[in-house]
Amino acid sequence: MSATPSRRVALEVLRGIRRGELADRALAERVESLEVRDRAWVWELVMGVQRARGRIDFLLGGLLRQGLDSVEPDVLDVLRLGAFQLLSMDGVPAYAAISESVELARDAGAGRAAKLVNGVLRSLERSVPDDAAFPDPVADPAGWLSTAGSHPRWLVERWLERWGFEETRALVDANDTRPELYIRPIGLVTVEAAVRLADAGVVTEPVAGAPDALRVVPPARAEDVFAVVPAVVQDPAATLVTRYAAVPAGARVADLCAAPGGKALTLAGEAGWVVAADISARRLDRVAQARTRLGETSALLLLAADARRPPLRPASFDVVLLDVPCTGTGTLRRHPDGKWRLRPEDLDTLAALQREILDAAADVVKPGGVLVYATCSLEPEENEAQVEAFLARDGRFEPAPADHGLDPALTDGLGRLVALPQRTGFDGAFAARLHRTK
Repeated sequence: MSATPSRRVALEVLRGIRRGELADRALAERVESLEVRDRAWVWELVMGVQRARGRIDFLLGGLLRQGLDSVEPDVLDVLRLGAFQLLSMDGVPAYAAISESVELARDAGAGRAAKLVNGVLRSLERSVPDDAAFPDPVADPAGWLSTAGSHPRWLVERWLERWGFEETRALVDANDTRPELYIRPIGLVTVEAAVRLADAGVVTEPVAGAPDALRVVPPARAEDVFAVVPAVVQDPAATLVTRYAAVPAGARVADLCAAPGGKALTLAGEAGWVVAADISARRLDRVAQARTRLGETSALLLLAADARRPPLRPASFDVVLLDVPCTGTGTLRRHPDGKWRLRPEDLDTLAALQREILDAAADVVKPGGVLVYATCSLEPEENEAQVEAFLARDGRFEPAPADHGLDPALTDGLGRLVALPQRTGFDGAFAARLHRTK
C-alpha cells in the first residue's frame, strides 16, 4: 500500500520549503503531475499547514514525549499534514487522515516511525483541542498569539510593543485567513471592467479604500477574468502604491525592482514609457509573459539589472519607483511560509540592501523628478526609519505628498502611504513620495 499521489506531492513540497524554496513556487513546480481537482487540494493542504504551523506544532509537541526536535524532519512534516487534515479539512475523514499519514511515513522511508505517527494522530483526534489548550491570552499574550495564532513569537512581540494586544490579534487573525483573489484592470476603469465581467458571468465586487481593485467572487478564477478584460492579479495594497505614486501623463519611469510586474504594467498605460528592471531574469520572464498577454508592448522596456547598480543615465527619469526587497510582513496571508522563514537578523540585512538601492536610484531621478520608495513590510526599520535616514543623508530630496485621491486613513501625518492588514482587510503596504529639488 502507498499514500495517495496528492499527499506524496504535498510532502515533497514541504521538503522543498525546508530547503528554502518559496511555497507558491514549490507548489507550482510539483502539482503539474496531478489532476486539476487534486492540485487545488494540495494547495489548500500545504498552505493550510503553513498558516497553522505554530498551532499544529504546539499541539503535536504536547503529544510527543521528547518534543518536536525528537522526530526526523520528514516525520514531523507527515505529522503536520495529518494534523491539518484532522483539525481543518472537514472533507477528509479522520480514519483516512490517519491511515494515509501512516502510509506516507512509510513512503518517505520512515517506516519505523509509522507507529509513532499513528499513535500521535489518534491522540490528537481524541483530544479535540480548543482554545483552553493554549497559553492564556491575558497572562501570556505573546504565547497565545504564537501558538493559537500561529506566528513566530519574536514577530508578535514586536507587534505587541507597537500596537498592543487587540490590534496585534486582529493582524494575526487577518494573516491566518485564506487570501481573496483580486485583480487590477489595465487600460480601463474598474466600473467598466466589472460590467464586462458580469456580462460574461464573472462576479466581482469593489474594494473599499482601493478604487483600482476588484475582488473576484468564487468560483471564478484569474483565467476567467483574463479571457474577458485586460488585467493583472494584484492585491489592493499594490494598486494603492501606483495610485499614490501619482505619475504624470507622459512621464519617463524606471521601476527598478519590477517583477512580477503588476505596477510596471499599470504605469505603462499611464506614463510615456517605462523601464521595468529586475535582478532576476527568471522573474522578469513573468513580466514579459504578462506584457504579451495584455498586448502592452510599446511603452514597456524590460531590463535585467541590479537595482544597486542601475545601468541608466544619471538624472534621466521623471519618476523612479522602488518596490524594494523586504521582509514581506504585510503579505503573510498570501505567503504564510514567509513567517517561518524570517529571522530577526533579516531586518538588518534587508535594511542594508534597501539603503544601497535607495542611494543608487536617487542618482537616476532628474531634478524636479520623484522617487517613490515602497515596501510590503510593516516594520519601521524598512519603512519610516529607512526614508527618514535617506532624507538625512541626501539633501537633494524632500517629502512630496501628492493629490492621489486616497482615503486619508491610508496615509500618516507626513503624507506617506500606510496600509495595515488589520485595518483594511487586504495586504500591508508602505510608500513614500520624495521630490528631487531643482
